Amino acid sequence: MSRQARFDPIIHAPHRLRICALLADIKELEFGPLRDALSVSDSVLSKQLAVLVEAGYVRSRRARRDARQRVWLTLTPEGLERFRTHVAALHEIVGDGAEPEQAARPRHASGLFGPAPGLAER
Repeated sequence: MSRQARFDPIIHAPHRLRICALLADIKELEFGPLRDALSVSDSVLSKQLAVLVEAGYVRSRRARRDARQRVWLTLTPEGLERFRTHVAALHEIVGDGAEPEQAARPRHASGLFGPAPGLAER
């Protein structure tokens, strides 16, 4: 594996990989739309986010919107870097011929996991 490619077991779990892929291309996303995009329950998403938050890969903030408390999520700079190096490692493992620089920049999450309407790109 090249220096830029590094397999990350924290990110590799399917739900956590999908969370990082969705957050990689946007500035911030609310909990509900993320849950809906992944088609998981609140408890499943909360459990997976707790692992990513504890690792320092995802940051959450609470804010009021429509008189309700909302949770907004963003990938930290470290999380984004770890996600990119993990994707590069996956490309090396499957041998798709991508150069490390290309592999480190994943395709938009909608291309990996179905449509993700309404997500603002970074």
